[in-house]
Amino acid sequence: MEITEVRIFLKDSVDKKLKAYATVTFDDSFVVRNIKVIEGTNGVFIAMPSRKLKTPCPKCGFRNEARSKYCNQCASQLPLVSQPLSGQSQGFDAQSEHKDIAHPITQEFRELLQKKVLAAYEQEKVKVK
Repeated sequence: MEITEVRIFLKDSVDKKLKAYATVTFDDSFVVRNIKVIEGTNGVFIAMPSRKLKTPCPKCGFRNEARSKYCNQCASQLPLVSQPLSGQSQGFDAQSEHKDIAHPITQEFRELLQKKVLAAYEQEKVKVK
């Protein structure tokens, strides 16, 4: 699989950690949007597109975002410890609040993808200046 295009969209976010979004095209036939370029404590890295997990309300069954205090449908108070609907029966923690929509399977491909996206990010920063 070949990365055929990387587009960078620089952001001026309020928290200043989110630096850009990337859109990556593979083999001129498949696109992944909303890869985030984030400034962390150890430098810049990428985060794959993700979505928030949902938990069902015990009263009405409405699926609310994980860690919600009240149901958005019936306004009932939700249990403090809840299990997200994710197809897995593992415990809920802060890192499992989001689930990747698309992600690399191997460490080698993750490193290649990060290298290409961060190189394009650096080029885009130079263009803007």
